[in-house]
Amino acid sequence: MGGGLDPSISRDVADAVRDTIYRATILLDSQEWNNWLELCDESFSYDIKSWSPEINYDMTYLHASRKDMEALIRLLPKHNTDHSPLTRHTSVYTVDVGDNGETASAVSGFIVFQHLLDGTNSHIDSGESRLFLVGKYLDTFKIVDGRAMFTSRIARLENRRLDKGSHWPI
Repeated sequence: MGGGLDPSISRDVADAVRDTIYRATILLDSQEWNNWLELCDESFSYDIKSWSPEINYDMTYLHASRKDMEALIRLLPKHNTDHSPLTRHTSVYTVDVGDNGETASAVSGFIVFQHLLDGTNSHIDSGESRLFLVGKYLDTFKIVDGRAMFTSRIARLENRRLDKGSHWPI
């Protein structure tokens, strides 16, 4: 945590960061996209990336500003999807508070499960839950009036193959 920062302020900021991360998980699970976006600062940037050992290069599946995410969210109802909901399990590993207490960064692990409603073999697969994605969130925050606002989120995937539902914010 922060070097010369009062330890109680540092704890409060770290708690605010954890609260924002967990609140984001709940909102994403319930597909409350606009409410999730309210946790993001105007300067917010969002990336979905994965390392490819085959090409020895970082692959970027999505790079978007807050405005880009607003447009993507408006278009979500028009996307072709099987409507299988996703459920995230997020564990905050570290929170580092900036020396001034006005910024913070966090690393969290996440697992995303897909709960199948339909699909190619819906008579077989319906009701099944499958592991969908595994990765880490690398988040940065701006602290405003004791509230942590995302300034960036990088979802670093272990997976390199994305399926239906991957156009949703992860």
